[in-house]
Amino acid sequence: MDDKEKKTKEELMRGLRPSGTYLDSLSGFDDLLGTIRQAENAAKELLNETAIVSNLAETKPNVASEKAETKVSDTKDHEGSSTETPAETDNGEAQEELSLEELLDKLDVLIGLDNIKQNVKSLINFVKIRKLREENNLPNPPMSLHMVFTGNPGTGKTTVARILSELYKAIGVLSKGQLVEVDRSGLVAGFVGQTAIKTSEVVESALGGILFIDEAYALAPEISIGNDFGREAIETLLKLMEDNRDDFIVIVAGYDEPMERFISANPGLESRFNRYFPFDDYNSEELYEIFNMMCAGSEYILTDDAKEFAKEFFHDLFENRDENFGNARHVRNFFENIVSVHSDRVSALEGHTRDDLTTVIIEDLKNAAQM
Repeated sequence: MDDKEKKTKEELMRGLRPSGTYLDSLSGFDDLLGTIRQAENAAKELLNETAIVSNLAETKPNVASEKAETKVSDTKDHEGSSTETPAETDNGEAQEELSLEELLDKLDVLIGLDNIKQNVKSLINFVKIRKLREENNLPNPPMSLHMVFTGNPGTGKTTVARILSELYKAIGVLSKGQLVEVDRSGLVAGFVGQTAIKTSEVVESALGGILFIDEAYALAPEISIGNDFGREAIETLLKLMEDNRDDFIVIVAGYDEPMERFISANPGLESRFNRYFPFDDYNSEELYEIFNMMCAGSEYILTDDAKEFAKEFFHDLFENRDENFGNARHVRNFFENIVSVHSDRVSALEGHTRDDLTTVIIEDLKNAAQM
């Protein structure tokens, strides 16, 4: 390029170059472009480093994967057929799935509850026949498997609900068979709009199984003070029950009279909960039998006079019960008091034989009864 052409180009560039405020704005824009370019370069470097790490990972043996494969292979029996891994409980412990017959046996061994056992068996038969009619293309009337458990605390309501969830899983009514236990605090939040979310999350965790709501009447208190979101929880629950009626069951539980008021508080509750299971108080003989099971389970042996004292104790407890009677909970408290008194007595002995550690005497029961 000759000098004349070069000079002409320089003059042209000067004529096109901006100045003043516009120049300052372009300068700031250049800074922005520079920052963007720096970010692009940093991103490219990060991608390159990631690619290097990925390549190294591919060349190294996957120890965790090898261990997992070993663990799976160990679950196979000697014939080479795989053994199913049992489901886990909330504690992470393995829970073996029982057959229908085993679950009914599990129900039968419960102390007392004769009317409940019969109701559960009738309900299971009813569901089984419905399924058979369905398989034979026969019509079935609409039904609701949602239930109301009424009765005092400690009468086995939660235990029966847990067995029911497993029974329904065994006969194909529920896909998972888990039991999710909540009360009002597990469904109701303290601010507007949060209760529906909280209730929905609980229902989501119970889908395929049973949602057990203890003291459900607390969702609709007889006297509401301030903003009470219990009714919002009820409305949300009713909608979700309808939306998931094929694989979701709700059991509400509580004292007799408050539960009657609760069910009548909302027409939707009355239409969905039409199966009532009344749990009667344990009589004195049943209370004593529960106590014996607790002792045997921990290998405590009562002397003959201690047994007689226990029988009399539970007879008086039953005859003088009030509305706060705790049934099996009272038995549990008495048993734990006995263990505490027995420990104090035996710890004061010089030397401890196996008989000392297992034998419960009448004085232990008398002292525990006064606690």
